[in-house]
Amino acid sequence: MGKITGFMEFERLSEAYLPVAERLKNYSEFVLHLTDEQARTQGARCMDCGIPFCTSGCPVNNIIPDWNDLVYRGNWREALDVLHSTNNFPEVTGRICPAPCEAACTLNINNDAVGIKSIEHAIIDKGGENGWVVPQPPAKKTGKKVAVAGSGPAGMAAAQQLARAGHDVTVFEKNSRIGGLMRYGIPDFKLDKRLIDWRMAQLEAEGVKFRTSVFIGKEMPGKEIANDAKENISPEQLLKKFDAVILSGGAEQPRDLPVTGRELDGVHYALEFLIPQNKEVAGDGRNPINAKGKHVVVIGGGDTGSDCVGTSNRHGALSVTQFEVMPRPPEQENKPLTWPYWPMKLRTSSSHDEGCQRDWSIATKKFIGNNGKVEKLCAVRVEWKEGKMSEIAGSEIEMKADLVLLAMGFVSPAQKVLDAFGVEKDARGNIKADTENYRTSKDKVFAAGDMRRGQSLVVWAIREGRQCARAVDEFLMGSSVLPR
Repeated sequence: MGKITGFMEFERLSEAYLPVAERLKNYSEFVLHLTDEQARTQGARCMDCGIPFCTSGCPVNNIIPDWNDLVYRGNWREALDVLHSTNNFPEVTGRICPAPCEAACTLNINNDAVGIKSIEHAIIDKGGENGWVVPQPPAKKTGKKVAVAGSGPAGMAAAQQLARAGHDVTVFEKNSRIGGLMRYGIPDFKLDKRLIDWRMAQLEAEGVKFRTSVFIGKEMPGKEIANDAKENISPEQLLKKFDAVILSGGAEQPRDLPVTGRELDGVHYALEFLIPQNKEVAGDGRNPINAKGKHVVVIGGGDTGSDCVGTSNRHGALSVTQFEVMPRPPEQENKPLTWPYWPMKLRTSSSHDEGCQRDWSIATKKFIGNNGKVEKLCAVRVEWKEGKMSEIAGSEIEMKADLVLLAMGFVSPAQKVLDAFGVEKDARGNIKADTENYRTSKDKVFAAGDMRRGQSLVVWAIREGRQCARAVDEFLMGSSVLPR
């Protein structure tokens, strides 16, 4: 551990942000990682609690106490090795993960949790600055070929692990750039896309091949969210050429709001707004949806909704309002009741701090427009009793809405891909496969990430990609030395 009495001597220090007025001018990252001395002090707060609940709370089971101790002692290179032993992309999780590890921290029972995420951020950034993140090509090749459909965190993690095991891996992506929803779903101000390019270069040096603008399925898709496909490869072609196939696409089917006026211009899914914005920042064309000078209403209180808020403010929206149908969470969780699990409590993001009116227990009833364009939103307040929602009589409200963004989550992966492979689905429309071998009902076909588990976090996708890689390695070779 770090300093024995550190958790009693030092207070938690959060990462600093650039001022709101400055960061709203662009789409650059604005979170400043800890200095070496600050990270050392924060590492000293780790308690040596005996049973590291942080490790079990982390989906990839990061060995958090070890790298906290190493940072405290100034052994940054060793800390990076420990971090990479469980996590392929800490530069991503150190920026965007909600940190369930911190909710599980023993110190969090009656104090502020150790700043695990900020220390992780500092470790990987120092590794990048010093050139410590280098390719790890295999000592020998197996001659086996694996196709990975989808280049998000699950697909990238699986590809890297399998390449290091000596397999020839090809990653297929329907868009023109690699990264999946890391690339297109997360705004640049939260995750600079140079980091994906940096990690992609490492994978290429390890032997991974990338093929972009390729759709895997029976036929080319139509005009869908995030689709730059110019080539189509059928499942039969893929299975004939490769010894195993991993389906690792995202949960791309957004939840709709089928109310009167849904068809009006100005009512969009969140990703119809966010993805073109990321493409615009990358120099791949203009975003056809612009929030400048508009009254924006974001429906949905999660991370995607928060991203819509931050992007709208950078456009110069006249006002931004965010609705959530669920009740307002408590300001502070009941720690003795919820620890070490992820608590339900009010969370305010950096985007909310940039300017946003938030409202809870409110349901949208209809959109009103003129000349085919949305102008107003009609809603009603609701109450929840025994898990059931009911409208409050006489609570109807009407408000201006020039742009409405639906950010209510995602219901399933792209069904066209699942149907093309003929894999069995679960009740939610995801691929049916367990977490022991990640095999689908189709021979040689495996599944990982959102396509198997449904909408989830990047860190869960990394875990599934790593575990699926081991399952594929065992399938191809009879045994595996890859970690789960």
